[in-house]
Amino acid sequence: MTSFRIYPAAAVTAAALALAGCTGSPAPGPTSTAASPSVSASAATPAGGGGLPAVPGVVKEVEPSVVTIRTEIGLGSGVIYHSDGSIVTDAHVIENEQKQPFKNVQVQFADGSQAQGTVLGVDDVTDVGVIKVDRTGLPAAKFATSDPEVGSMTVVIGSPLGLEETVTAGIVSSLHRNMPPSKESPHGAIDLLQTDAPISPGNSGGAVADSTGQVIGLSEAYLPPSSGAVAIGFVTPSSTVTNVADQLLASGSVKHAALGVVPTDITPQLAQRFSLPATAGALVVSVSQGSPADQAGMKAGDIITKFAQNQIGNVTDLLVALRKQDPGQQVDIVVQRGSASQTLHVTLGNLATGP
Repeated sequence: MTSFRIYPAAAVTAAALALAGCTGSPAPGPTSTAASPSVSASAATPAGGGGLPAVPGVVKEVEPSVVTIRTEIGLGSGVIYHSDGSIVTDAHVIENEQKQPFKNVQVQFADGSQAQGTVLGVDDVTDVGVIKVDRTGLPAAKFATSDPEVGSMTVVIGSPLGLEETVTAGIVSSLHRNMPPSKESPHGAIDLLQTDAPISPGNSGGAVADSTGQVIGLSEAYLPPSSGAVAIGFVTPSSTVTNVADQLLASGSVKHAALGVVPTDITPQLAQRFSLPATAGALVVSVSQGSPADQAGMKAGDIITKFAQNQIGNVTDLLVALRKQDPGQQVDIVVQRGSASQTLHVTLGNLATGP
């Protein structure tokens, strides 16, 4: 299991992170073809893999696999996963405002043709979804099997603000970025790639490729200029996309380890108000009855300080550590309860997510 580098919460709040999802209107944008993409770049010569001269070749390779997805409330992007008509995208692209997946969506291909897509499944934990169209012989993208190098080139293809097949370029700015939970993303955003290639509303679910034309991930989110950010975007890595997509195609659901608690970060104000014995850790607000945590003896008011040998400083740390585990695994969890510290032995449950 690769190590995680926590994105500093002080640098960005959950409220500042914007999903690069559906635009506000499902109105069609201008039609484009693989021969005439709109291109912009945030770096003169991205390091590690060809630089801007390589972009046209990457576009020629990847663009036929990128689609525009239209729903009742807006539009986003997707990538052809298999030639049999399966397409991957971000879950929030194919969900309504109550996070319920649509039954059907409209798919427009790079050549301008359209087809109705059926939503096969979504996974809100990773924000990955799969749809299927009744077409065969489609140009499936090649997905990378390993993480890119920091500094290597990124090429983003999607439909920002309805402008189909728009291309932007940059570099991989960092790996393994983690975002705290928010109203839009209660499970947090874990293990993302960071890029300075411009990502905008409508890019969500579109391809982010490397200099060889392999898809290294799907556009996920960005920090808007109002937050003071300049070209900070986030990408769901291909390893996550393919793992989740394969599970959705096989069963319509995805397995995730479950603990069964509602945690919160410990602010100085919270620590003072409730006379908490620690300011670092994840405070357990509630424990679900019959959950793995409940069966192991965890109680509301406990402070989780260590999870499976991982030090826990906040809720994001806990989510990262939990995401590394599989359902059914046994882990030791150290909690601070009053002035005493104790170790609980927990057999993790299964948080199966699907439509």
